[in-house]
Amino acid sequence: MKIKKGDTVLVIAGKDRGKSGKVLAALPKKGRVVVEGVGMVKKHQKSRRRGQQGQIVLRPTSVHVSNVAIRDEKTGKPSRVGYRRDAGKKVRFAKKSGAGI
Repeated sequence: MKIKKGDTVLVIAGKDRGKSGKVLAALPKKGRVVVEGVGMVKKHQKSRRRGQQGQIVLRPTSVHVSNVAIRDEKTGKPSRVGYRRDAGKKVRFAKKSGAGI
C-alpha cells in the first residue's frame, strides 16, 4: 500500500467523491484508510455516568484504498505514487509532477 498516515489524499470514487483530507490511519492488512472528514457515520453513544445524556457522535470510517489518490503538492490534482532512490534512500514521489512526497 503506497498511501501512508499523514498523506493528503483526494477521494476519486464513492459518495464523498471530490473531497480531500489527511489520512488519520492506514490499515494495510484490510487495504483501507481512514481519511479526515470522509465516510462520516453517526455513532450512538450511551451515557456513561448518572445524569449525563447519551449523544450521537460523527466519526470517520475507513475507505478502500482504491477509492483515494494522493494529492500532488504542485498541481493539487490526484496522482499515482512511485518510488526512486535519492542518495541511497528510497523516496516516494508523485508521478504526475515528479515532486517528492
